Order: sequence, then C-alpha cells, then structure tokens
Amino acid sequence: MMKIKILIFITVCLVFKSCGNSGKRPVVIYSPHGKELLTEFEKRFEEKNPEIDIQWLDMGSQEVFDRIRNEKNNPQADIWWGSPSTLFMKAEKEGLLSEFTPTWSDKIAENHKSKNNSWYGTFLTPEVIAYNKNILTNETAPDTFEQLISDEWKGKIVIRNPMASGTMRIIYSSVIENSVKENGNSDLGFEKLKKLDANTNSYAADPTQMYLKLATPETPVTLWNMPDILLQSTLYNYPFDYKFLAPSTVVVIDGIALIKNSKNPEDAKLFYEFITSVESMAYQSEKFFRIPSRTDIPDNLKPEWLKNLKYNEMPVDWNLISEKESEWMKKWDNEIKGKGGKN
Repeated sequence: MMKIKILIFITVCLVFKSCGNSGKRPVVIYSPHGKELLTEFEKRFEEKNPEIDIQWLDMGSQEVFDRIRNEKNNPQADIWWGSPSTLFMKAEKEGLLSEFTPTWSDKIAENHKSKNNSWYGTFLTPEVIAYNKNILTNETAPDTFEQLISDEWKGKIVIRNPMASGTMRIIYSSVIENSVKENGNSDLGFEKLKKLDANTNSYAADPTQMYLKLATPETPVTLWNMPDILLQSTLYNYPFDYKFLAPSTVVVIDGIALIKNSKNPEDAKLFYEFITSVESMAYQSEKFFRIPSRTDIPDNLKPEWLKNLKYNEMPVDWNLISEKESEWMKKWDNEIKGKGGKN
C-alpha cells in the first residue's frame, strides 16, 4: 500500500511539475487547450507574479468536466480554462462553478456568457473538415457532412474518440440537434452518424494520435477545430489544411470559470484576468490562432488571418445540446460506434 501511495505522489508531481516545496502559492488549471498555449501562459503569468506557481493538467473537455464533478466535495483545481459552453452550462446547473464577474464582463455578447456570471466565453472556435494536403487539395477534399458520409470516403477518415472530446461531442451533437430541429426527432441525425462510423477507419485516443494518423495517406480526412489544425501545421509542419463545412459550420463558444470551493480563489482570479486581458487575447490570436470572444480587441492588435476570416455560422440550440448531449453520446457509444458498416 505504501508503494502505491508513493507512486501516486510521484505521478501527481510529474503531471503538475511541482509538489509545493517552492514556497509559492499554487494555482491549478484544468484545460483542454494543449501544452503549447498552457506552457506559454504559465511562463508569461509567472514572470509578472513570481510568488504564484501555475500548475496545469491538459486533458479532453469531457474528462475535465468528469474530473471536476468527481472532485466536487474536495476540489483539486482552481480554474477550468477551455471547453464548449455546453459543458459549462451543465457544470453551472450542478453547482460546480463559482460566480465571478471579470472586469471585461460588458465587452462580450450576452449569449457568450452565463446569466449568473458562472462562466464566460473566451474564444469562438469554428469546427472544420481538416485534411492532409499532401494527399488532397481544397478542390478534392469534402465540403459537406453529406460528402463525408458518402462511399467515396469509406475507410479514409480518422476521428478523435468523441466520448472524451468536447470538440467531437459538439460536432456529433450538432448533427443530431439539426435533425431534431428539421424533422422533429433525432432519427436522421443518428443515421448520418452511423454512416460516418462506417466510413471511419479508426478512433484516436487523443489528439496527438489523430494528428499522426491524419498525416498518413490512409486516413487523410477528419473533423476537428480550426485553431488546432492551424497550430499543428504552423508549429510542427504537419501537412494539414482545412475547409469550413458548407453551407454553414458549428462555432463553439469556449469558456472559462472558477471552480467552486477551490483552494486558491483569489490567485485564480488574477490568472483569470491575466489570460483574458486584451493583450493576452490578442497574443493568443496571433500565436495560437484563437478567435477572441471579447468585442473590444482593437483592429491594430488583430493578426491578418483573423481580419480576413470569413465563415457562415450554423444556428444551434445550445441549451438543447447541453441538456441532451450525454444521452445522445451514450446512445452513439452503445449502438453505433463500430457498428456503422453492419446491417
């Protein structure tokens, strides 16, 4: 038993990069935003606040939500940075979040924040069809979800395992939500997901595995979010490009919140304000291809790619998705995954 406890302690130390012996005040962040962005803002914040030790854990959005829910009676993190707003809406209903009004609360659209100040949007994240440009071109890659589920793409698609991924859960749920909106039921949506499953070569356990598979000739197509595809192609020279789904694409509101009853709420507020400042948002746009939800970013601080960005946003009932997503995804996992090609 002692060996097990020691192993757990060492693992936690490795994950969070320190074990509290520095004398600094720790602030723990759960986030799906990736090591690149998290490392950068850990460094930038600590340079200005050397008495605070930023510790982060990078995982899928659904994994963040599940972890915060499981830790409700003894929160281990102070901030939840990133995930679709639908998960923050669920967390708010379950009493997992602490109310906090940032200094820029009036610089964001009303539908991009909680009515009770439990969470605020940070980024707008379009979901896209991503492809391997060594194999496909903008003309030969699929344009629509209907093309993606046609026989032409059978066995050529890699998908990040949706059960752990907020990005994929939203993409899949939006297909079902659209079916409910247009037909009054979810049948057509699940039928489309069944066809996508039939065309899917494999489900990647994490984004890194998905990127590696997308870079091969066998699986040159996926569904994912635009910022990550741009980041991977720019930072790591992956041969990736993307297309917005036609005629319109889902645009996720990425959120941020303080976790209720956390251990270091005041220092967490400092980090919250730091990473959502005008300067930080502009930097995140330039280096990490993020679209700020704040409406007061001056044009002179916006990178050219953001100034020139154009897409058609799909109308989505986010309340319905937040309410039904778990049920829909459980059905997909039990009844469709791995069975799409079977009668």
